[in-house]
Amino acid sequence: MDIENSKAQIKKGILEYCTLAIISRGEVYASDIIEEMKSAKLLVVEGTLYPLLNRLKNDGLLNYNWVESKSGPPRKYYQLSEEGAKFLKELAHTWQELASAVNLITNSKK
Repeated sequence: MDIENSKAQIKKGILEYCTLAIISRGEVYASDIIEEMKSAKLLVVEGTLYPLLNRLKNDGLLNYNWVESKSGPPRKYYQLSEEGAKFLKELAHTWQELASAVNLITNSKK
């Protein structure tokens, strides 16, 4: 069994939740999302994040604004839509239940 594949699958499963949680705090640029995840030791690359942001936008969970930049082309800043805020709330509830269940199982002593 490939441990790296298992790690990647776990990470992939929580990437959407973490991305929405970061965006929920206010308008954010994609590189800010990457930086915050890196500081939390959840390494993500642009090739993973941009398709996820695009899918979340297409699903109606995100909105974005173009903002002029002093040092280059305009930047796309993301924010949660109303539907995205509801979706995040459900994910947070599910995450709490899942984390609790996993902790019970992995910390259980027979």
